[in-house]
Amino acid sequence: MAVYIHHIATRNPEFAYPQAYTRELMKERVGEEREIKAILHRIYSQSGIDQRYSVLPDFQEGQSEGFLFTKNGVFNPEPSTGLRNAVYTREARKLFSLVARDVIEQSGLALHDITHVITVSCTGFYAPGPDYTVVMDLGLALNTPRFHIGFMGCYAAFPALRMAKSFCEADPNARVLVVSVELCSLHLQFSKQVDAMLGASVFADGASAAIVSAHDPIDRPALRIDQMQTMLAPEGEADMAWTIGDNGFDMVLTSYVPKILEMKAEKTIQPLLEASNLPKDDVDIWAVHPGGRAIIDKVRDGMGLDESKLEHSRKVLREVGNLSSATILFVLKSILEASHHSDQTLVAMAFGPGLTIESAVMERIDATP
Repeated sequence: MAVYIHHIATRNPEFAYPQAYTRELMKERVGEEREIKAILHRIYSQSGIDQRYSVLPDFQEGQSEGFLFTKNGVFNPEPSTGLRNAVYTREARKLFSLVARDVIEQSGLALHDITHVITVSCTGFYAPGPDYTVVMDLGLALNTPRFHIGFMGCYAAFPALRMAKSFCEADPNARVLVVSVELCSLHLQFSKQVDAMLGASVFADGASAAIVSAHDPIDRPALRIDQMQTMLAPEGEADMAWTIGDNGFDMVLTSYVPKILEMKAEKTIQPLLEASNLPKDDVDIWAVHPGGRAIIDKVRDGMGLDESKLEHSRKVLREVGNLSSATILFVLKSILEASHHSDQTLVAMAFGPGLTIESAVMERIDATP
């Protein structure tokens, strides 16, 4: 039975920050060390990002004090994990409900048509959780089966889509709402370690949602989910991790991760391609999670991919940065909205703690008139 991603909606918070402005602000607020300023300048200038978004107004021009900064404009070490999570609880709930409502309205479905809700996030916690608040805020049926995938990192939208696919295969009438919200900026902490500065230069806030069902696409293109695969590269376990500290969540994303992906990506993806009877050269689009410019570069180099087949990943990185689990749906939305004259095969990939490599073969299907 064919299962499709029919509609994708995305949202970003109201505060948009040009990367060049953020670069200069970070340099200004780290103190007087010229070496650190030079490293920051290089990292931000070579990030491949034009702008990022945050729920925090801290980086607005002329803002001398905020959640993350003291009155004299330096980093504030005081916001505890509890305070950061309180902001997450307030702001994430809004975005979960807004982007979920967006995708349902876009689909033309009635609220009673939604049969399952799956929410995804790794940047905060509250209970009753996002799965509950989506049902309550939108007015979905109180007996809607709901599930939350938490703290899995950048690849977490793939387990959510796999779960949705299984529900649709079990029930051809199922229409599954998948919603991801990540507020990475709440956990910004300044460190003079290069790997920490790399992470701070790419992560941002955003929300995405999708409708998944086994109904044939009508009036607009859809993405048929053909094969999905998960794989571990345990040698990268210490290089990508996400733990809870006293002053926010501590993200480990070392500069070794792109090198691991360069070495492992092709070998990892080969079983998926073989299961799909799909030669690598026949893939039209590579929807690679834009975790950073170096990650896209190294996956491209390690697999010998044509740069033109990565345009949607580059576009999302440039426009919004790395939104953790919400990002891959931004990439898939870009693919759905692009103008094409025929069906296209794509491979989507995302990476996270473990080091986990999730992937899927999909087909962009033109709508039936």
